[in-house]
Amino acid sequence: MNAVAQVVPGAEASARDGAAVVVHGLTRRFGDGPAVLDHLDLAIAPGEFVALLGHSGSGKSTLLRTLAGLDPVTDGSVTRPREVSVVFQESRLLPWKRVWQNAVLGQDGADRRARAVAVLEEVGLGHRVDAWPLTLSGGEAQRAALARALVREPAFLMLDEPFAALDALTRLKMQRLVSDLWIRHRCSVLLVTHDVDEALMLADRAVVLERGRIRTDLPIPMERPRRHADPRFEHLRGVLLDALGVHDD
Repeated sequence: MNAVAQVVPGAEASARDGAAVVVHGLTRRFGDGPAVLDHLDLAIAPGEFVALLGHSGSGKSTLLRTLAGLDPVTDGSVTRPREVSVVFQESRLLPWKRVWQNAVLGQDGADRRARAVAVLEEVGLGHRVDAWPLTLSGGEAQRAALARALVREPAFLMLDEPFAALDALTRLKMQRLVSDLWIRHRCSVLLVTHDVDEALMLADRAVVLERGRIRTDLPIPMERPRRHADPRFEHLRGVLLDALGVHDD
């Protein structure tokens, strides 16, 4: 994957310490309201998996939209790879196109179907290549959305609460799938989530936003595959819950 960075206004000449993604002094406000992002600094290393947590209104979605290029950078700077993909909470599949056509939406080439089939098999949808999106279960639809992101071979993958609408069992299966795919592809990942356990199971590092600033930046030094029974899990869980203002009685 090409690691050449895209630099937006004010970005520094090179990504510090070899980071794939660098956010420096990023400030974003809407109208005369308070800053949604307040001089935010964040760096994500090549191949690093970072989970982003925080209450509603903390700035998570605004940061992701900025990193995805959907919101402008007017104060501060962002450096990121050119090859980025986003998976949203909704699968956003086009119902009038087959699953394989959704997977390679916007791409050209005579090998489009072959590339679609390969990535759909990778996410466990090889048997649903020619299905219509409306016949897919919620988990299958999110697998198709994940395939659409991976077929672009991103250097930076953003996941915006992609499992929030799934039932508990399907959510666990999707978490394992994402973990396996990340190990295989080794792109940098930013996962926006409200689920502390999900962050601890998947990420190398958990970042908690509060009022547009980083309150906690917590390394997760647990070997994979991870288990809730690991004594470190409960300790790290407590640290994150405390950062989110959730305290045990």
